[in-house]
Amino acid sequence: MDEHRSGYGADQIRAAERPRLDAGEPLMQRAAAGLADVVAELLDDRAVTASDEPGRVLLLVGSGDNGGDALFAGASLAASGHVVEVVRTGSRVHEDGLAAALGAGAGLPAEHVLTDATPAADVTRIVTDAALRADLVLDAVLGIGRTGSTALRSPAREAVVAIRELARDQRAPFVVAVDVPSGIDADTGAVTDDHVLQADVTVTFGGVKAGLLRGPGRALAGRVVLVDVGIGEDLARVEPLVRT
Repeated sequence: MDEHRSGYGADQIRAAERPRLDAGEPLMQRAAAGLADVVAELLDDRAVTASDEPGRVLLLVGSGDNGGDALFAGASLAASGHVVEVVRTGSRVHEDGLAAALGAGAGLPAEHVLTDATPAADVTRIVTDAALRADLVLDAVLGIGRTGSTALRSPAREAVVAIRELARDQRAPFVVAVDVPSGIDADTGAVTDDHVLQADVTVTFGGVKAGLLRGPGRALAGRVVLVDVGIGEDLARVEPLVRT
């Protein structure tokens, strides 16, 4: 873990964001820019990208706002010359983020639009092939907006299993989680089951989520990088859920 030791709850983060969003502050754009900067730096590392060719990035995108964060970051990365592929795992997508990513040159083949009707074998094949082409995968399936169970649903479950299988064979790309690794509880770090993708780095926004500092989430998050989106002063006025 890094130097950030105060962990905030999802409700605390949302409460700090709300007045800023209502005032029109571009919090998502700030988050996406910070995420793109971290990913670009990682792609310059020969431990992540083994050649001098442009880095290849796979976006696993769910229905929530962290999918939007990843798509806007993907747009920036594609515009700077990196090869970006998108796999949709949710029933919806952040339309503006998707338009930005596609407009910048990201690829979204028709078969990469996965649904709960996509056969599990097809999900495994599609995600495995895409992951093998990638140097780095952005896990933006599920962020802090989910209420209730954090368990991943199909086809996201099968997508995570596919990459975990590659990891067992030491063939998986570098994994960056967007805000939190999908499937952990942002407040407690608990997991409902083992369908969680181990992150090498978690890029979290505004404030470190408490679930990245405790429970199974602490180990699953990898190195935590905090991106300032402009709510630090607001969070400084509340008591974090955890201090470590």
